Amino acid sequence: MSFTTKSVYLNLPVESSSASTTFYTAIGGTHNPKFSDETAACIGLSPTVSLMLLERDRFQSFAPKSKVVADAKSSTQILICLTAESKEEVDTIVENAAKAGGNKDPTPMQDHGKMYGRSFEDLDGHVFEVTWMDPTFNPHGVEE
Repeated sequence: MSFTTKSVYLNLPVESSSASTTFYTAIGGTHNPKFSDETAACIGLSPTVSLMLLERDRFQSFAPKSKVVADAKSSTQILICLTAESKEEVDTIVENAAKAGGNKDPTPMQDHGKMYGRSFEDLDGHVFEVTWMDPTFNPHGVEE
């Protein structure tokens, strides 16, 4: 069985879709007005991965089973890891996040030679890891 998808949309609750749009475009995301309005913003992270930044009431309407929308500043909702093309790109993304009002390195930096990672926390407390891996890195020796 093969699982294929054309796109992935990660839905995150935010206080302000406008402020979150400013933050994510400052770190390299692309605003997609086609899927945005006054309470939601779509930000492309790659050709196939996008964030849907939904103001809390709007987010709640998509999650009727949840009585309360979790606050990412005090609990973990999801762990998100983005890959980068180089160690320098990892650093650039994290530094740009800090300049845009986020918190850099809320989790420990990792430098294992063939694997390098840092993290940032967005305006609403969502933590993103940003990782670069050497393309030849195969820690378990698995053949493709």
